[in-house]
Amino acid sequence: MSILIKRRAKLPGPGFVNVYRPRVDGSKYSCPCCYFRTLDERGGYDICPICFWEDDGQDDHDASEVRGGSNASLSLTEGRANFERIGACEEKMLPNVRPPLEEEKPRCFPA
Repeated sequence: MSILIKRRAKLPGPGFVNVYRPRVDGSKYSCPCCYFRTLDERGGYDICPICFWEDDGQDDHDASEVRGGSNASLSLTEGRANFERIGACEEKMLPNVRPPLEEEKPRCFPA
């Protein structure tokens, strides 16, 4: 085994890798949970009014991880499944959500 491989094996894992995209005038980013374009920035803790997911920067790369924090005991994968099933990231958020506006609809849904 090379010295480089041995040294890399001792390094800690990457931890959380957050997606962050800054605010751009007039543009909206897609919510990582429902995919509707409602967020002024990515990873800035905006709350999506359509599914009520709080965007903490989690995305596809770690969607199955439960991070705690702003989305408590939900993983992004669970939030997405809940949105498909009930129209909110979790049942207790149903009173807070609203239907999407026409301009918020995604350009395309992920496969």
